[in-house]
Amino acid sequence: MIADLHGALALCLHDEGRGVGGLLHLPFKGGTGRPSDVTDNTLSSVLVVLDRFKRAVLGNAARGDEVQARILAHALPPTDAGEPSASLVDLIQADLADGKIACGTQTTRRTEPVRVCFQPLEGRVWICGPNDLRAAPRRSAG
Repeated sequence: MIADLHGALALCLHDEGRGVGGLLHLPFKGGTGRPSDVTDNTLSSVLVVLDRFKRAVLGNAARGDEVQARILAHALPPTDAGEPSASLVDLIQADLADGKIACGTQTTRRTEPVRVCFQPLEGRVWICGPNDLRAAPRRSAG
């Protein structure tokens, strides 16, 4: 699974016990390419999408201790304008924490987009350039 990020985030969710996973690609609101304040409308819309995504990937009976999440975000470099105190990344991370799902985050601040690659069966996540479709590191047989 691949997501090209430019002013957006990718949530990679993996259930180690069942060997399944999924990738959710969400743009930052406002079209500025930077994290923006989370409004009530954004909050409710994102939570609905997030709930549907978790149910589609994990089902209703996933064990929290076997589920891992990773949020990778791309944002343009900050300007002189103030950044919000809470962003979409914070909202998703809090929702996952409520469900006892461990989540790591990484935000890249640069003008060039990044490509996130996710291998859902093994939960492997890596970042490559926008024109690079390198294969995931392979395990040797043996």
